[in-house]
Amino acid sequence: MDDIGRHPLLVALGLLVLALVMLLLLWDWNWLKGPIERRVEAQTGRSLQIGGDLDVDLGRVVTVSADGLQFGNASWSKQPVMASADRLVMRIELWPTLIQRREIVIPELRLSRPQVRLETGPKGVGNWEFLDDSDDSEPPQFRQLWVDEGRLRFIDDPQRTDIDIALQSRAPTKPGVAPAIAVDGGGRWKGNRFRLEGHAESPLELARTEEPYRIDLRAAAGPTRARARGTLLDPLRLRDFDLRMTLSGQNLDDLFPLIGIALPPTPPYRFDGRLTRDSNTWRYDDFTGKVGNSDLGGSAHVTTGGARPMFKANLVSQRLDLDDLAGFIGAAPQSGRGEATNPELQALAAKQEASSRLLPDTPYELRKLRAMDADVRLKARRINASSLPIDNMDAHLYLDNGLLRLEPLNFGVADGVIRSNIRMNAREEVIRTHADIGVRGLNLAKLMPEAQLAQETIGRVGGKIAVDMRGNSIARMLGTADGDVAVGMGRGQISKLLMKLAGLNLAGAIRTKLTGDKPIPIRCAFGDFVAKDGLLTTRALVFDTTDTIVLGSGTVNLRDETLDLTMNPRPKGRSLLSLRSPLYVGGTFKNPDFKPDYARIGLRGAAALALGAIAPPAALLATTELGGGMDADCGSRSAK
Repeated sequence: MDDIGRHPLLVALGLLVLALVMLLLLWDWNWLKGPIERRVEAQTGRSLQIGGDLDVDLGRVVTVSADGLQFGNASWSKQPVMASADRLVMRIELWPTLIQRREIVIPELRLSRPQVRLETGPKGVGNWEFLDDSDDSEPPQFRQLWVDEGRLRFIDDPQRTDIDIALQSRAPTKPGVAPAIAVDGGGRWKGNRFRLEGHAESPLELARTEEPYRIDLRAAAGPTRARARGTLLDPLRLRDFDLRMTLSGQNLDDLFPLIGIALPPTPPYRFDGRLTRDSNTWRYDDFTGKVGNSDLGGSAHVTTGGARPMFKANLVSQRLDLDDLAGFIGAAPQSGRGEATNPELQALAAKQEASSRLLPDTPYELRKLRAMDADVRLKARRINASSLPIDNMDAHLYLDNGLLRLEPLNFGVADGVIRSNIRMNAREEVIRTHADIGVRGLNLAKLMPEAQLAQETIGRVGGKIAVDMRGNSIARMLGTADGDVAVGMGRGQISKLLMKLAGLNLAGAIRTKLTGDKPIPIRCAFGDFVAKDGLLTTRALVFDTTDTIVLGSGTVNLRDETLDLTMNPRPKGRSLLSLRSPLYVGGTFKNPDFKPDYARIGLRGAAALALGAIAPPAALLATTELGGGMDADCGSRSAK
């Protein structure tokens, strides 16, 4: 006892050492769970629960592990937990922080079965916005993140979006590189089912907004496919994209529910281009690809943030199949051999084929015409058209809150041009349309390329159409047309044999055949119609040559698609063996009917037989045409 009294400091030191030894032997790091949980709640306003053990291995690099972690959600959420993990293992470089007063460095963070739920709540506030995020202290520097069987879910009920993705770290390709992360999942995007797979750099790289973040992702929504590969800057704010984007699908119309851009129904498509973003404008530049059997390239930009998305595009096609544009007028492209199509358009094509009507009656969707604004230019340098000799096209479309203008819509046709300005007002429930169409310099022979006799025809066709219409489909619009239609041609020439056969002048046709077909001059031709409520009535209809003048009259009914025209050939000279009679043009647009007046031919034939029975030469009197056809007023009525 005396020794102890003589050395009190040694005794105190010994007791302290003993106490430290006992503390180390009995210490339980779980005693710190409560202080840590309270500290996190004070900082974020969210609860933290460490349901399992908390352990710390001391050393130059400290290893902290915790089990059963749960981080609370925002108070407005129906789910109490925002994030959880079965196990967390974190290595911390403690000595540089304590001695050199540098930021905290965490060489490695491992998460086992982490689950994160991100969601938007009232007024668009996200549950990732915490009570106090104004801490100006230097954040920890993470070097590597390993995720094992992770899951990320994003929910935005107002946008009908629910994304559920599995996350799994992949072994790094070289030492010192943070492991990339593989993603695989899907869900609903704006109510549309989709799948997503691919890989991206470590999520830790998301915080380094000054460095590019590399991704390679594939997504599928129904038949629509997309692949994005490249880099992003500050991806959490969707800023500064520089991606290569491949986009393909069965129908461009399928993009409307996905991105809100209204495009017409089309055959299958595929594009590849550069996707970037500048403020509120998404840019798809230098893309190339195909729509149906047509090539298409150029640029397309979408600007958001206004009352409606603004879609601007400058498109060029080196070889355009006109059939692929059928969706613009509510029709389906051909679905025969070699034609690109899809099941939806095939069904529409079959329906049109079975219908007795020719004009497309598929209504325009008013909500799509009002869903965005647009400024689109399309130039086609060569055009494939099965029945029309169209050479090229130049179209400029403007759309402003349901008011659509095509100014211009021009076609090069048969060495001439058709120039159009069309205005469609879809701001009302029934679309009101005004069309001004000018025709100039069309080569008559090229307009009828399959008619052999017409190949010797020379002439230029021109005209003008100005109509007002009402209706939500092409058929209904034309069925209400009011206005004027005029077409004509000036001087030219036509096959003499063709004119003889058109007038049923048998003797003239035989003589022409024996002596050789020679062209005869065309003085002029013109047709002048007035349109009233879809009914076109002739004011004048004339085809005048030096040999014959053909006068026509009647109607063309755009409402029921019927023809009722009478063509009367009148020769300008005498002719034997003529059964000349009116030619009736009837039937429908889809099945027109051309026939002569059989009653008049029958009377002439009967008269010839009767006269032949009395005196055979007299039979010629019944088939003799004495002429008398007058010249038309070409100077004032023909279209040059």
